[in-house]
Amino acid sequence: MKKNAMKDNAEVQVNDVGLPEIPEAVARALSSWVQQVAEQTAAPAREALAELETEAAELRETGAELAAARDQALAASSELEAEIERLGTELRDARKVAADALVSKAKDQLAIDGKDRQLADLRAQLERNVAAQAAESDARLAAEMELVGAATARDNFEAELRTLRGQLDKSYAERSSLRAELEALRAKKQG
Repeated sequence: MKKNAMKDNAEVQVNDVGLPEIPEAVARALSSWVQQVAEQTAAPAREALAELETEAAELRETGAELAAARDQALAASSELEAEIERLGTELRDARKVAADALVSKAKDQLAIDGKDRQLADLRAQLERNVAAQAAESDARLAAEMELVGAATARDNFEAELRTLRGQLDKSYAERSSLRAELEALRAKKQG
């Protein structure tokens, strides 16, 4: 009988599935241990998630700041493009006025001497020079726009405009001087 009692105590209880049942104290200890391991394992992931959320918030703020900066840059760029276009138009007009003044001066000088062939040669030379200067100026302008930016190009436009205006004023002065000389020559011829 003692043997049977020992046998009953030594027997492990089997549940409905056919697996041995785990004693409740062992199950609680295992459950506690599994929960502790899960918390320890999940802690770095939670910390990483918190860091990622912080970084995401910072990135959203930075993105908003960058969007605002981009909008400001686009607005400034539009203003500079309009200014560049206006200055380009002024420069073309100034070049045309200067070229017209130089052609007019050349005509007056050739009319005094009566050398029509020289007038054609000078006009062709002037047109080649103006075209070469325009091409050089356009190439220089393109390089400056790429290398230095819109502000430097605007300064160069203004400087070139001042130079062309100076040349134009000089041309007008020379033209007036030539007309005075022509009048003096005519007066001498008549007198």
